[in-house]
Amino acid sequence: MLGRLRPWVAKAWRAPAAGLVRLGVHPNAVTIAGTVGAVAAAVWFFPQGGRMLFWGVVAVTVCAGTDMLDGTMARLSGKSSRLGAFLDSTLDRVADAAIFGALMWGLLDVHRPTALAAFFAMLLGTLVPYARARAEGLGIEAKGGIAERPDRLVIGGIATAAVGLGAPMVILTVTLWVLAAAAAFTVAQRIGMVVRATRDDATGAATS
Repeated sequence: MLGRLRPWVAKAWRAPAAGLVRLGVHPNAVTIAGTVGAVAAAVWFFPQGGRMLFWGVVAVTVCAGTDMLDGTMARLSGKSSRLGAFLDSTLDRVADAAIFGALMWGLLDVHRPTALAAFFAMLLGTLVPYARARAEGLGIEAKGGIAERPDRLVIGGIATAAVGLGAPMVILTVTLWVLAAAAAFTVAQRIGMVVRATRDDATGAATS
């Protein structure tokens, strides 16, 4: 859903992206730096709990914002490449695992139901891009769905920050379970896309 905002977010990043390009910064360097920052912020802040949950969300948001910056830089500099696309997609998975994994670790001895919800949000969230990648490997487009990466990160981040500011833990618990369920539904949607595409292929082959 929030993925529809990407063109507008990309426009907002255009000026800083152009500045970095003029300085000779490579887009892949920004991709790597953003991932390292997001992982470090998640691992440092989230396990401490309390108010650190809020500051962890702030730090992770700043670092994760480079996800759009590097793509804009690549287009402006003409340095778009298959390596860049591979790095971007792979390191997104690293950042996601660190964010939800650090949250799960920090909550394990504080509130296990929420820690379990974070685990399933991480696990099922990982399957969303995997389903798309496997479909594209078969030449089938299977993107979209109700819970893409931006949706999960923004909604999960808002709930985590709220608890860090004193909101009841149940808000985060429910949110993470909803994200896990939404991720599972998104995977099912993408499986459905593949099923329909392969069914159309079989029908076309039978009538030819």
